[in-house]
Amino acid sequence: MRFVLASYGSRGDVEPGVAVGRELLRRGHDVRMAVAPDMVGFVEAAGLAAVAYGHETRRWVDGQRDFSTCLFRHFWRIQDLISLGREALELFTQNWEEMSATLMSLAQEADLLVTALAFEGPAANVAEYYDIPLATLHFFPARANGQALVRSVGRVVEWLVWRLWKKVDDSQRRELGLPKATGPWPRRIAERGSLEIQAYDEVCFPELAAEWANWDGRRPFVGALTMELPTDADEEVASWIAAGTPPIYFGFGSMPVESPADTIAMISAACAQLGERALICAGWSDFRDVPHSEHVKVVGTVNHAAIFPACRAVVHHGGAGTTAAGLRAGVPTLVLSMMLSDQLNWAARVKQLKVGFGQRFSRTTQESLVADLCTILAPHYVARAREIATQMTKPAESVAAAADLLEDFARLRRVG
Repeated sequence: MRFVLASYGSRGDVEPGVAVGRELLRRGHDVRMAVAPDMVGFVEAAGLAAVAYGHETRRWVDGQRDFSTCLFRHFWRIQDLISLGREALELFTQNWEEMSATLMSLAQEADLLVTALAFEGPAANVAEYYDIPLATLHFFPARANGQALVRSVGRVVEWLVWRLWKKVDDSQRRELGLPKATGPWPRRIAERGSLEIQAYDEVCFPELAAEWANWDGRRPFVGALTMELPTDADEEVASWIAAGTPPIYFGFGSMPVESPADTIAMISAACAQLGERALICAGWSDFRDVPHSEHVKVVGTVNHAAIFPACRAVVHHGGAGTTAAGLRAGVPTLVLSMMLSDQLNWAARVKQLKVGFGQRFSRTTQESLVADLCTILAPHYVARAREIATQMTKPAESVAAAADLLEDFARLRRVG
């Protein structure tokens, strides 16, 4: 069968699709991916065919980060917020139009179109045009529900988001000859009987799992989808960890910090005050030529699955993949979120699970960081993190379960 997977975003957004795509390829299927231009190399290195899809992720991430930072730090600067909002709208519109053209070419004769959460709309319209089944990969609860979100609020948010992007949605549907939409695409996706895979663990949202058990298997939980890829720095980092006390991990992935020097200084001072070592994963932040102390080690990337279990705690931006890696490792978590997205969701969830704490990165100071670290390093947080780790789905099991679901759904619709 032919599977087309559309995953727009940074590595955390793309890796779930790559993980399940590789498993489908291993099973003998034709698998093709559409990703942002700066993610094509990552996908191809994993062994999958990929085409560029929309603009580079960094443009999108930088715009969202700047808007979120302005909203929380300088909410009174209305003109700045309007300007940043217009830039985001223009970029979103361009992305949507380019994605529609790419998917029209890629999805022709596909047995199943799979989309990640970002830009579900254009994928849903293309699937409707070709009358092929659609599946989605959600790495946090993205649908209105009576548990994780107040149902009425969730539906209002869906409607507001749709009204904001309705013009470009209508334009695509008009070009495809589809009838004008009368409601948000999340509702249309559900009404078409799509498969909406929840790519996070049921233990994180047990009340939601109970609610969605009534969806006739169309919103199944499989656990976080990741490849746990090794990096060139793993051996060096493991040796550094073994030479001293277990460090606290700090990493912000594809969320580049505004001031690398200030961030390093804050982390270094806070850990020195607590007598802790710090392992900093630069990700997309540029920490080159930034001075740091002997108790601080800076690397580009590490394999979270290999390194996290050797750390005392993990501090990060609240990406779904990094959060899952911390939970699987059984260590306490401090989420310092940077954007108005799933990061806030996961910050609240680790607090509710009693495995950590969360707040905005823009509000973090040396004093608050020391206080937050003292909180999550308390024995009861450590014990709770270890307990939750035993209930997390293993990565290989998550990937296999997702691939099984996609195969079965494609076959069912093919026969029907």
